[in-house]
Amino acid sequence: MSIVKIDNKDYELDSLSVEAKSQLSALQFCDQELAKLQAQAAVYQTARIAYAKALSEALPVIGGSDTIKL
Repeated sequence: MSIVKIDNKDYELDSLSVEAKSQLSALQFCDQELAKLQAQAAVYQTARIAYAKALSEALPVIGGSDTIKL
């Protein structure tokens, strides 16, 4: 039998109602999708940093204090 921990309490998966199993499944799906989105955000943030650095290096050197902060 599988045990699932919910709010620090152990439950036997087979003993849960159909409704509880359905809600648990939906919650697990949401957690998986959130993890994917967080991983994608990390990739985009890393890419953004690289693009900003490349842009800074590609810009001509300008005298004075008119600089762009990224």
